[in-house]
Amino acid sequence: MALSKGDEVHWNTSQGTTTGTVVEKKTKDFTFEGQHFTPTDDDPYWIVESEKSGNKAAHKESALTKK
Repeated sequence: MALSKGDEVHWNTSQGTTTGTVVEKKTKDFTFEGQHFTPTDDDPYWIVESEKSGNKAAHKESALTKK
């Protein structure tokens, strides 16, 4: 799956499915909201913005589904 900035995606949470927009791709180690993340070439992380709350979160590409 090829994601790009601006794509609409959804992912599963404990509250159900959430929809949002892809903001940024992360391919190198990074810290986001106090947590350290280590992406790989095969499974990068994406910063996504929730459509409902406007909050941003980091998710592995494998956890996201393009709408």
